[in-house]
Amino acid sequence: MTEPRRFFLRTFGCQMNEHDSERIAGLLQADGLVETSDAEDADVVVLNTCCIRENADNKLYGTLGHLKSVKDRKPGMQIMVAGCLAQKDRTTVTDRAPYVDVVLGTHNVHRAADLLHEAREAGQPIVEILEETVAADLDAFPSALPVRRQVPWAGWVTIQIGCDNSCAFCIVPSVRGQEISRPFDDIISEVRTAAEEGVTEVTLLGQNVNSYGRDLALAERQLGMPGRVRPQFDRLLREIGALEGIRRVRYTSPHPKDLSPETIAAMAETPAVCEHLHLPLQSGSDRVLAAMHRGYTAERYLDRLSAARHAMPGLAVTTDVIVGFPGETDDDFERTLEVVAEAAYDSAYTFIYSPRPGTEAAERTDLFVAAEVVAERFERLHIVVERSGLARHEARIGQIEEVLVEGPSRKDPAVLSSRTGQNKLLHFSSEPIRPGSYATVRVTGAAPHHLRGTLVEVVASPTHKTRLPLLLE
Repeated sequence: MTEPRRFFLRTFGCQMNEHDSERIAGLLQADGLVETSDAEDADVVVLNTCCIRENADNKLYGTLGHLKSVKDRKPGMQIMVAGCLAQKDRTTVTDRAPYVDVVLGTHNVHRAADLLHEAREAGQPIVEILEETVAADLDAFPSALPVRRQVPWAGWVTIQIGCDNSCAFCIVPSVRGQEISRPFDDIISEVRTAAEEGVTEVTLLGQNVNSYGRDLALAERQLGMPGRVRPQFDRLLREIGALEGIRRVRYTSPHPKDLSPETIAAMAETPAVCEHLHLPLQSGSDRVLAAMHRGYTAERYLDRLSAARHAMPGLAVTTDVIVGFPGETDDDFERTLEVVAEAAYDSAYTFIYSPRPGTEAAERTDLFVAAEVVAERFERLHIVVERSGLARHEARIGQIEEVLVEGPSRKDPAVLSSRTGQNKLLHFSSEPIRPGSYATVRVTGAAPHHLRGTLVEVVASPTHKTRLPLLLE
């Protein structure tokens, strides 16, 4: 009996890419392939790429360089490059690495298995890049594709693809296209099915989730249907949160200019929606925010944040901040430090500005900030973020948190890792508990990036059918 072909999949980048990888894995498994954790053992290697940061190119082509020697020893191996960098670079991938068999972009993930077959039959590389996802092509939408979830109790759910914003630093609109919202009932159906399969936590994905449904409303208006044109994200949160079996609802990422009172109310009034808001700031300087085309001021940002915290006193807030955007002065950076200190984030993803070809900011080479200046600013920002994060964590000491158990800690298998509703990592000692269970834990200690605690009780066991390691049964 012939052994099935094996595939290895490596993902670079954001949650959207992680979810695309789950879909690619589902397609390959449906095609009879079996996943392996060793690239050198694979018959098919898939690299699902990101192009947000400058070093993404180096990571891809460095990995492809290593794979060339592997493929030289295994002539039947196929290499596929997918994702945002593939969408951007197109034939550049096969020009630089002619041994790559398939290049596909962000709009035709559904073609992954088919293109591997076509490349084998043709005996030459295939590059297939679509300019956009066609809303009417249901085969291209995530709900129509099989999925291999990373864990059986949690699932990504794409509610929207593309982005209509024009941030000067961002390549996403070029590689993901314009905003297209999935049909409302389609999303509800996917989440309901996931819940029936044992998923209890869903994360809603989109480049700008809180503008979900605006394009659907515009289309209805053009058809003469009555109603105010506005996003429908608040309604989506409420209906998903009410589905049987769904215990937690998360989402990422919203845009501050579109964070509406309706969305804040839906978060506060829907128990299943987690008390965590990721609200990207990018800069605290109004001058830099205008140059970035962000569409809000620091004051407006803080007003929205204040409204969210007023509605949800236990809200955890995280953010993104870019240091060294072209033209950023010392005074601009001081404004950023002031806003970050006032916002008192639970944590922040801080980035040194990285020019991406094809973006407006990348053309402002005469305004680039010296590397040594950026490094010094970055370190100062890090100190402010760490200080507020530790203070927020120390304020949780003594409280009892409901957590979702993820499994043994990577650093200490005797300790279990879990996530609170605020999306905080909480470690606690316990007898083995099955991943996917919910438990209550009393917080006893705090560090800048995690909490420590002691088990109170297990409150819910997982219902998924997937068998887990014996240690955790």
